[in-house]
Order: sequence, then C-alpha cells, then structure tokens
Amino acid sequence: MMNFPVLAAKGAGSDLIMIIAMVVVMGVFYIFIFGKQNKEQKSHDAMLTSLEVGDSVVTNSGFYGTIIGINDEMGFVTVEFGGNKNCRINMKKEYIQEVEKNK
Repeated sequence: MMNFPVLAAKGAGSDLIMIIAMVVVMGVFYIFIFGKQNKEQKSHDAMLTSLEVGDSVVTNSGFYGTIIGINDEMGFVTVEFGGNKNCRINMKKEYIQEVEKNK
C-alpha cells in the first residue's frame, strides 16, 4: 500500500496544505467564472462603441429596429422600429443585444 506524505501528514503542516489547496481551487473557479464574464462584457462594450446611424439592432426584449440617432453624452440611441416613421423610441445603449452593421 502506498503512503502519500501529503495525505498522511499530521499536525499544523497538513492544515496549511489543506488551506493552500482550497485557495488554489477557489482561484481556479474565480478565473473560469468571472474571466468569461469579463470577456463577454468587454466584447459587448466594444460593440456598443462601434454603433453607427443606419445599423440594424436587436434589443434585449427582442425588438428589431434601425438606429436613426445616437446621443453619446446621455448614453442613448433613437431606434426606429419597422418601416413606420412614427415608431421611434429613445433607449439606453446597454439594452442593445445584437448589431448588424449597415453595408
């Protein structure tokens, strides 16, 4: 039978090894969970900074529209939904989910 010194250790040294192992495992989970989230947030922010008039967008609520105005100071865009010129809504940039660039 094999005797692993780390697992068979007694006293304060084994407690220290257990704490280090827990910190390493938590660090790995943190990198996997929050690293992906930060990457997605950066790509969404880059998409929002590249918005231009005429781009087709999809909102978080699933509405399709076209950007007809951008107000960077206030952080909102004016979106026209459908072909109806009377259906224009000011909305925050953060609520845009997808962008298809105007060709």
